[in-house]
Amino acid sequence: MKLLADTTPLRYPDFRRLWTSNIVTVIGSQLAVVAVPQQLFQITGSSGYVGLAGLFGLVPLIVFGLWGGALADVMDRRRLMLITNVGTGLTALAFWAQAAAGLDNVWVILVLFAAQQALFAVNQPTRSAAIPRLLPTEHLASASALSMTVQQTGAIAGPVLAGVLIPVVGLSTLYLIDAVALLATIWAVWKLPAIPPTGDARTAGLRTVLDGFVYLATQRILLASFLVDVIAMVFGMPRALFPQIAHETFRDPAEGGVALGLLFASMSVGAVLGGVFSGWISHVRRQGLAVVVCIALWGVAMIGFGAAVGLTGHGLGIGVGLWIALACSAFGGAVDMVSAALRIAMLQAVTTDEMRGRLQGVFIVIVAGGPRIGDVAHGFAAASLGTAVAAAGGGVLVVIGVVLAALAFPAFIRYTVTRSPRQEPVVTRIE
Repeated sequence: MKLLADTTPLRYPDFRRLWTSNIVTVIGSQLAVVAVPQQLFQITGSSGYVGLAGLFGLVPLIVFGLWGGALADVMDRRRLMLITNVGTGLTALAFWAQAAAGLDNVWVILVLFAAQQALFAVNQPTRSAAIPRLLPTEHLASASALSMTVQQTGAIAGPVLAGVLIPVVGLSTLYLIDAVALLATIWAVWKLPAIPPTGDARTAGLRTVLDGFVYLATQRILLASFLVDVIAMVFGMPRALFPQIAHETFRDPAEGGVALGLLFASMSVGAVLGGVFSGWISHVRRQGLAVVVCIALWGVAMIGFGAAVGLTGHGLGIGVGLWIALACSAFGGAVDMVSAALRIAMLQAVTTDEMRGRLQGVFIVIVAGGPRIGDVAHGFAAASLGTAVAAAGGGVLVVIGVVLAALAFPAFIRYTVTRSPRQEPVVTRIE
């Protein structure tokens, strides 16, 4: 069993091009992730408008995530990815144009951001639904781990580069870099074979979307997969507490400091390490059981995080408490990466091809909505009980919740992947 990441999926040229191009594109997109709120704050001086961007992003993410999944089941997926990637590039150019012209109009920025999130919401389930047509089933978990490693690395490198580049080249250049970087993904998608729909549906209306939910209701393994993800993100994601913990517990200045940055980066650092040392994932056969174990460990990590916060200043020094909290957070990020990679692989393998887009759309909505609900829950809990109890208590609820979910869905923990007789099956290219 290899320790380092399994790179077998990269032997398949179509996936290799997509993955390699994503290294460039994800850095550009993360630069824009920093540029949008920074420009809003520069124009208004108000965090309220920065927060409003979250609403402008979430609504199209939910609506177009569901509709985009339906589109992915009735259109050629290669063509749909081309359309959405080109559209995203055009919005990046529009961001650059308004910044370079000094327009300073908040509503233009928010509308462009909503449009960009809508395009992302269509593109993401389409891309995910296309992967099983490019790779054998036994390589899906490794492919998910490779892709998530790139995304998490970009989540670390992008903001750091943005912080360095903004004072030197300005916000407009960050938007331009994002637009140029997208050319790599457009090229990789252009090189894909045609990926036409395999089902009977030919229109992406409300009925098509609802058919996806009806199908999901019959798939207990997928229901359990979504349920345990909701449990982990709603009860066990304490990121809304990081500013208060950094200031009150670890003595950061009120406007933010090193501890705040480390807290936000720690989960991504753990996820990257989990991806780098993910070679063993391809050998996991009891994937459902592995997901349950990983989410339980995520809960334990959050218990440790909350305990470190609570004990800092009460037996633990600030420096020691911070590093223990960061270590717990990083460990949580690592096991969450493994859990997510396995759940994505299960979703891609269990779902029939004609339903993959719609189920990926539901997955996008859960991934987007779960942490935001968790932010609200942790915020109210911290206001009543304190940050340490809110974080540690959430971890306890994760452990209890995932155990109950496993008992309620025994088929999920029995879910097993078998390797095909040939280690390197030939991929059928569908023209």
